[in-house]
Amino acid sequence: MTGGLFLTDGGIETTLIFNDGLELPDFAAFQLLKTAEGREALLKYFRSYAEIARRFGTGLILESATWRASADWGARLGYTPEALADANRAAIQLLEQIRQEYEHGPTHVVISGCIGPRGDGYVAGSMMSVQQAENYHRAAIETFAGTSADMICAITMNYVEEAIGIARAAQRAHLPVVLSFTVETDGRLPTGQTLRGAIEQVDESTVGYPRYYMINCAHPSHFEAVLADEGRWLGRIRGLRANASRQSHAELNESPVLDIGNPLELGSDYARVKGRLRHLNVMGGCCGTDHRHVEQIASACLPLFGVAT
Repeated sequence: MTGGLFLTDGGIETTLIFNDGLELPDFAAFQLLKTAEGREALLKYFRSYAEIARRFGTGLILESATWRASADWGARLGYTPEALADANRAAIQLLEQIRQEYEHGPTHVVISGCIGPRGDGYVAGSMMSVQQAENYHRAAIETFAGTSADMICAITMNYVEEAIGIARAAQRAHLPVVLSFTVETDGRLPTGQTLRGAIEQVDESTVGYPRYYMINCAHPSHFEAVLADEGRWLGRIRGLRANASRQSHAELNESPVLDIGNPLELGSDYARVKGRLRHLNVMGGCCGTDHRHVEQIASACLPLFGVAT
């Protein structure tokens, strides 16, 4: 929150599936925690980003591989509530190992418990009320509260009621929370709500409890136009995990191949967005991005923080 650059990872599921050749039913990366081979794959993945943070002298946010580790998705994969809680705890324990290895000098490491949407990340289908969302996500959030996680981050939120419910559950658990919305090619949430409207509604409903907001799973060209707006809400956006691909969510869903875009171009895109969002200081990637993209983002943006690369 003091404004220094913190890197985070890229698209964990697409990297593990397309680059590493691993099978992840329902995009559930947390399943890899069940085997020694799977845990090694996750350690290798996170170390690649820790090395970039060390090399550039930035902070690092380690986001747990638990985007799908909630009740409905866990049940689909055969997990009992107890086994799912164990998986969430194991995901944080794995990140503790990375922190012990890399938290030296300027590389301050933050561990974040990742909360994913109850439904599809791209489609606001069977939407919950705020209370239903709070009830649904409470178990995972309370599990994270009992670990060494410093915060939780709800990623790929596509409608505001679920985001509010998560924020309220986090507040009850006394955990800092970050909310990351996804937008369509017009810069609006899949429900049609504006990004500004979503952030302002959450802040009003939670008395501003979220520490900050992020945007993820969209190319910068999809939302840059809405950042020309004015208002306090822009200062609430501190994080960006964009796609390198310019494809829409629907196109990405149907694509048989991974569109990695252009890492160098994405770095320039982030630098341009940083010029509009002066509080932006948490940077990583989403679908189709990997360590190559985050490296270019760091190289392009670090000078904007007054640090030479």
